[in-house]
Amino acid sequence: MTPIGSWYAELRKPSLQPPNWLFGPAWTIILGLAAWSAIIAWNAAPDAAARTSVVILFGTNAVAHALWSPLFFRLRRPDWALIEVVFLWGSLVALVIGLWPISQKASLLIVPYLLWVSFAAWLNWAIVRLNRPFA
Repeated sequence: MTPIGSWYAELRKPSLQPPNWLFGPAWTIILGLAAWSAIIAWNAAPDAAARTSVVILFGTNAVAHALWSPLFFRLRRPDWALIEVVFLWGSLVALVIGLWPISQKASLLIVPYLLWVSFAAWLNWAIVRLNRPFA
């Protein structure tokens, strides 16, 4: 879902842009923590309604997560991805808040994901600012 080709390499990027090799390990750790969070929350849910909430929260996040890369890399629309990242970020805030009453540990395991997406949103904004217009 993330074909990094010459188009991406030629974009102007902010000075705080991490090296490309860092993204794979970062996402592996972050999504591993999210999976662990989901298991903990599912097991801690006191009833079917709470388990339904866990599924809805993680499902909403999965959709938002899956949309960003195709917008940015396949369609080459960092500007559209910048709009979408707001929804991804919101889904993470909803996870942190929604999981807290079910399991504080599950909620806290989402915080690195939220912090990384906050940083990624800033990078996305900087790339849009440095390279616009996109069409």
